[in-house]
Amino acid sequence: MRYTPEELAEARRSIDSTLCKCEKAMEKLRPGSSSHTLTVRRIRAFGIALELIDREIERGAGPDEEVCP
Repeated sequence: MRYTPEELAEARRSIDSTLCKCEKAMEKLRPGSSSHTLTVRRIRAFGIALELIDREIERGAGPDEEVCP
């Protein structure tokens, strides 16, 4: 799949926003509950996604470059 730098930046903003919301929600969740566990896993997944997007932005993936070969 191919992504423009603008698409990557927009995806990064969206994921970062959702990550912040999850981190705020953690304050209200009881440790050990299924909601807490799910939110912890989502936070980890969003962190990984942000790292991968940053890597692609640094690499300079353009519209003619494949992000996932």
